[in-house]
Parts: sequence; C-alpha cells; structure tokens
Amino acid sequence: MLLHVTMIVFCPTVNDAVKVRMEGGVLDECEASADVLLSDTMDQYRTFQMCERLLHSPAKLANQLLFQIPPHRQTVLIERYYAFDDAFVREVLGKKLSKGTKKDLDDISAKTGVTLKSCRRQFDNFKRVFKVVEELKGPLVENIRQHFLLSDKLARDYAAIVFFTNNRFETGKRKLQYLTFQDFAFCAGQLINNWTVGAVDNMVEDMDVDLDKEFLQELKELKILITDKDLLDQHKSLVCTALRGKTKAFNEMEANFKNLSRGLVNIAAKLTNTKDVRDFFIDLVEKFIEPCRSDRWTAADMKLYLTHYTNSAHILDTFKHQVVWDRYMGVIKSCIFKMYHD
Repeated sequence: MLLHVTMIVFCPTVNDAVKVRMEGGVLDECEASADVLLSDTMDQYRTFQMCERLLHSPAKLANQLLFQIPPHRQTVLIERYYAFDDAFVREVLGKKLSKGTKKDLDDISAKTGVTLKSCRRQFDNFKRVFKVVEELKGPLVENIRQHFLLSDKLARDYAAIVFFTNNRFETGKRKLQYLTFQDFAFCAGQLINNWTVGAVDNMVEDMDVDLDKEFLQELKELKILITDKDLLDQHKSLVCTALRGKTKAFNEMEANFKNLSRGLVNIAAKLTNTKDVRDFFIDLVEKFIEPCRSDRWTAADMKLYLTHYTNSAHILDTFKHQVVWDRYMGVIKSCIFKMYHD
C-alpha cells in the first residue's frame, strides 16, 4: 500500500500517474494488466486524498493507525509533499503569502510550466510553515525541522522562504532576474546566522525572523568611513597598496574605490528604514555588482578586493567600530560572492 503514492504529489491526474508507472515497467514486474494498474492507481489516489490532511501536520502521520505506512516511506512522503519547484518559489519569493498572491497562481503556472495544482500545494505549504514558525522561539531551521519533519536541506530552504516573506525583500525586479532561488537562499542563511537577534541571543521572540534593530542602528556609525575625508583617503591608500600588482583590474579598482566604498557604507547606514531593507539586494546589485561587472572584474578580482577592503579597515587609526564592521562586511562579502556571476 502507498508503494507509489509519493508520485501522486507530482502527477496531477490518475492517467498521468498510470503513464509514469507503465513507463517505469511496472506491468512487466507485476505481470498485471492495464486495467488492474488503473484500478490500483485510483485506489492509491483515494488513499492519498484521505491521508493528505495528516501531511499538514506531519507528526500526526506517525501516530495514526488508519494507514500502515512504514517509517522510511513516511519520510519520503513528507519530503516529497513539501518539495517545491525552484522556478515557482522564485516567482513568489519575498511576496506576501496572501489571497492576492494566490490569485496570481494561474499566471505563475503558465509562466513556469508548473501545474496549477502543484502551484497551489506549494503555495499552501509555504503559508502553513510560515504561520506555524512565525511566533516560535528558538532557531528557525530547527523549528521547521521539528514541526514538519523535513530534511536539513529542505528545512533551510523553507527558513529562507519564511525569512524573505517576513522581511518582504524585493526579488522580482529585472536586475535581479539572473539570481536563482538558491542564490537567495544562501544569502538568507547568512543574514539569519549573523544579522538577526538570534545571532547574539538564542532565546528571544522571532529571533531568526527579524533583523537585529540595535545592530542596524549601530551600522550608521560606519558612515565615518566615507564622511571623514582623511579616513576615506587612508582606507583607499591601504587597499590600493595591498592590491597593486595582484590583478589586471587594479586601475579600475583604484579609480572607483570611493564610489564603491560609498555604495557599501550607504547601504549599511540606510538599513534602519524598512523600504531600504526590502531593497537590500537591488542596492547590492546597483551600487556594487553592476559597476564591477562593467569594469570586467572576475570573481577572483571581487574576492581579492573585498578581502582587502574589509581587512584594511582594521588598520585605520581613528576607526573604532571594528566589531560592527566585521559583522556587516562578513555577510556583505558572502552575499556578493554568491551573487556575482561573472
């Protein structure tokens, strides 16, 4: 029983599932007729419809007595049910999980080639996970893993979706279309692990969902790096000395240092504003990634530059905000490395 029920998640109709099973050679294996296969598949669809509500709270699946499903099969069933298409999640990432977005699922289905039934299941799963973990204390990934019994990888992906939904990051603009869901998921992990309240205190409300407001206020102190002319010149000198002779892009790095530094520091200083938080990824692309791309930096150039740019600030005599700087630039470097597809 339920031997093939996991395919039901991905096959919209009984006939689709029958076709998949026939192509898999099930008739030869079982020496059954096409009529028997159709009847068996219909039975499994009915069984799945009865047990689907249990998948909304996966812990209940293990404790029910109606369906005899082995533990390893339960694990596969839950994982398949909560799996999603990257093309679909890329369309809804950062949007409100509301009726308005749900009305757009027809269009998203047509655009992505994901069936409408599957779009609805995925959307409802995102919304369900978001509602359950939104108010829980403790680490976001762990809460998702415990409540929905998902693998570590899938729990981390759902944590990224919850985090983007909560902070309403803009991901749909044309300039961001080249970024994949996995690019954003990686960045979400960096932000969760370093910029949320939970990064410094692991028993507060919404610890991994909301950004640390105290830290965002402290980021304003970094403005001295661009408003103090002596400090800006000193920083440029240190970075250029470290880079000279190590890259073909040195001339461009030297010429654009002040603009690039202003871009990164201004992003930091504006993060107390909700709208600027939402535009975080657009700002990274517009103020840093695009200028570097137009100067034909390689990914290696980018790493070299940001490493020296970050480390040189430690040598500046009058710069006293090293801890905040490292907390900020650690995430910025990781995100830009991930987002810079040269």
